[in-house]
Amino acid sequence: MVTTAQDVVELIDAHLGVPRRETTVDEFLAGDPEQEVHGVAFTMMATLEVLQRAVAQGLDLVVTHEPLFFNHREEWTAMLAAEADPVHAAKAAFIAEHRLVVRRLHDAVHDTRPDRIVAGAAHALGWHGFERADRPTTFDLPATTLGALADHASKALGAGALRYIGDPDLPVSVAGIQPGFWGFEKNRTVLADPDVDVLLIGESNEWETAAYAADAVSAGLAKGLIVIGHVPSEQQGMSDTADRLADLLPALPVAFIPTADPFRTA
Repeated sequence: MVTTAQDVVELIDAHLGVPRRETTVDEFLAGDPEQEVHGVAFTMMATLEVLQRAVAQGLDLVVTHEPLFFNHREEWTAMLAAEADPVHAAKAAFIAEHRLVVRRLHDAVHDTRPDRIVAGAAHALGWHGFERADRPTTFDLPATTLGALADHASKALGAGALRYIGDPDLPVSVAGIQPGFWGFEKNRTVLADPDVDVLLIGESNEWETAAYAADAVSAGLAKGLIVIGHVPSEQQGMSDTADRLADLLPALPVAFIPTADPFRTA
């Protein structure tokens, strides 16, 4: 029996069981949805390295949480192609040569309850069971310090270049987490909450959330900000999702291909 990329996506969407957003980024980004597929790779971000590893494993459908061509809504794709951008050209040529199909899985996993990406990060951090019922991204933790929590997050999430703002000796017992990029207003709301000691994020614009956290510290507020990095902050959530979805596809090879954290410290 032939299994197409569209068949696989329909199984995934049915399993997740959330209404499709009227405007969504969960679309096919490359390749023919009706193409027969021989294996499925799930990943956090479809970098060229991830695509190369998928091909080496014989996996021709790549389900990625983040964009293929560097923009949330892929709005740059046509522009980059028109300008013959060398990075876009190399990636697009590799996809075409190996007849890869790439499909995004972003909105649906965030729309599940609990949010599977947040739950994955909490799982990696050992925070399951500590969630605040009224705030699903906020956790009551065993007492620790900001510095110790930053070290733990770096190791637990595989963050090669984690940074933080605040006094390393600051006692913290309530933490918010917003993996990936949630934007300043959502970050600020959590940091301004008098009950929250520290916020862990994937990334932000530094003139917004980071500047706000730095000013909070200068104002004498007991606050901390931990910047994990986008990829390591969401990686576990996609890995856990892939593990669950693999059971839907017993006739196909299925693998989670981790995305390397691109940042290193000097």
